[in-house]
Amino acid sequence: MGDKIITNRANYWKESKGPVWALAPMEDVTDTVFREVVMRLSSPGNLHLLFSEFLSTDGFCHPVGKDKVVHRFHVNDSELELAKKHNVKLVAQIWGTDPEKFYKTAQYIANETPFDGIDINMGCPMKNIIKKGACSALINTPELAREIITAVHEASDLPLSVKTRVGFKSVVTESWISNLLQSEADAVIVHGRIQKMMSEGEADWNEIAKAVELRNQINPKIKLLGNGDVMSIEESLDKVMEYGVDGVMVGRGIFHNPWFYNPAYSPSMEERIEALRLHAKLYSDSWKGVKPWAILKRFFKIYTNSFPGAVQLRAQLMETSGFDEVESILNDFMIEQEARRIASENE
Repeated sequence: MGDKIITNRANYWKESKGPVWALAPMEDVTDTVFREVVMRLSSPGNLHLLFSEFLSTDGFCHPVGKDKVVHRFHVNDSELELAKKHNVKLVAQIWGTDPEKFYKTAQYIANETPFDGIDINMGCPMKNIIKKGACSALINTPELAREIITAVHEASDLPLSVKTRVGFKSVVTESWISNLLQSEADAVIVHGRIQKMMSEGEADWNEIAKAVELRNQINPKIKLLGNGDVMSIEESLDKVMEYGVDGVMVGRGIFHNPWFYNPAYSPSMEERIEALRLHAKLYSDSWKGVKPWAILKRFFKIYTNSFPGAVQLRAQLMETSGFDEVESILNDFMIEQEARRIASENE
């Protein structure tokens, strides 16, 4: 397909010595803005890997489609600076079915972006994607899955991981994970659900433990992370101890607590408001005219909770159409809170 690109970027999978904590790739969530916010709210050393939104290799390699998807590879200078400061690695996740397109996309990542590594999506359960034979549907075509991994490995020397599930319509941990463990991947990230479950039901960490046992037998050099239903760093540590994984990837847990990776910290109302203001400002500066404002609204709830007036504040914010409106609402809310505090002290 061409010459392999040598970047000489460190292979964080081979260098990691303790548990690896990772934030999962999530569509319309883990863009450069949210990744930066999460880093700013995290305690240094408690977060190691941040994954991009997943990008279609078909779209990227299409002469017209590229412009519609390439924003998923955008990294703000402020995010990159923060990642270097905190030694957090940025990982680009890609999906598709054509090994040659994976190769071309991987070469672009190595040549034209600051990402530290590549992850192949073999786990997304969405119906419109699996109809194309991609993501978790690749569990049904293990030979093609291996060809894709090989193509990405041959494209560059960037660290390579695969995020997947324990099965498609039924659990096939032994055959499927064994197949991946014989590939060129540096790491496998295992979500403890099958495609059919989507995000419903409980993740089966016993199947993840089975994947760990297979790894120990087949290829001990490969790192193996677990994923599914983890809501705190403390719980992550418990999973490492109980199931033998090398680390934990968290997805929905970040929506319950944006300070997930700063476990000893309990943010005040003022800090929640300022985090929301930061997120909205970064989003406006980064995506105005590119992404719709409505995408940001899904984040309002993760900041506006656990304090008096949060529900009413959130209702107001949901009616906004830009940062200036958000800032005005937040300023009025803080003035009102201060007035109430002074009135209470004078009673």
